[in-house]
Amino acid sequence: MFSSSLADAPLVREPLHAPVAHLVRGGIVEGIHYGSVVVLDADGEVRLRIGDIEAAFYPRSAIKPVQAVAMARAGLPLDGELLSLTAASHSGEERHLAGARRILELAGLTEDHLRNVPDLPFDPVVRDSWVREGRLPSRLAQNCSGKHAAMLYTCALNGWPLEDYLDPGHPLQQAIAEIVEDLTGQRIAGVTVDGCGAPLFSLSLHGLARAAARITTAAPGTPEARVADAMREHAEMASGSGRDVAALMRAVPGLLTKDGFEGVQVAALADGRAVAVKIADGANRARVPVTAAALARAGVDPELLTEFAGEPLLGGGREVGRVRPVRSLQPVAGAARA
Repeated sequence: MFSSSLADAPLVREPLHAPVAHLVRGGIVEGIHYGSVVVLDADGEVRLRIGDIEAAFYPRSAIKPVQAVAMARAGLPLDGELLSLTAASHSGEERHLAGARRILELAGLTEDHLRNVPDLPFDPVVRDSWVREGRLPSRLAQNCSGKHAAMLYTCALNGWPLEDYLDPGHPLQQAIAEIVEDLTGQRIAGVTVDGCGAPLFSLSLHGLARAAARITTAAPGTPEARVADAMREHAEMASGSGRDVAALMRAVPGLLTKDGFEGVQVAALADGRAVAVKIADGANRARVPVTAAALARAGVDPELLTEFAGEPLLGGGREVGRVRPVRSLQPVAGAARA
């Protein structure tokens, strides 16, 4: 079923992470965030590597654009906002819940068919409002409900069983695994269960960046291009109001980016330049500025990235420091900008 030209699965080992960001307070390094970073040129060559970009790891929700492509290849007819929601880790806003309901309606299904775990909305403001109103956790509110609704729709269209659509041996999950391997260019190292209950495939950080570049450079009208267009044009549906990934796609023309739990982020430009980041301790305070620095290293104009430099560290109510990416992530003087 899989191409013999695929590279071997990445090795399962303790990742050899390296420093990627310093916590600087009052001019002194107070803490160090370790992780790994890869930056690819438009031709797919590695421009920069920090840490261990070839070890097996879990991309978490950063793999959702690939899963959305797999469903589109399997006949999922969604576009625009609903296709963006398919690849989303959404905030649980009413538009996200309405979109997930709409996907289920198109499939002739209801929320009862979902098998993701019930949860409160991801966005803290929305979540607090739910709690005040006495609303309970629901499968629609859980941040992966768009993906799960689209999985069910894909199954319905293909005549695949609905009850066990999360089983790794299910035809849907086998189809997704095949596209994960196709777009990353390497065999999957292992399969576990993500937080939402869906199968989670282990690959390398390098493979994740390759997959993002494959999606953004695909020909117009292909499933890959449809997913990229939907996420870029409807960034808030792929995340939520006030989320850094949506703001980053608005700030950088042509950029596709997706975050994942435990400090993962992938991003790619229309010409194929791509970056992937894994923060070893899972800290968002390092993920955002390190991703921005990696994009600047890839040639994105740093002026487009200033709002992603990281939140200030406060002392006595005033700024006394920041999380700063390591020096090797700083842009090279004279490099092309986009």
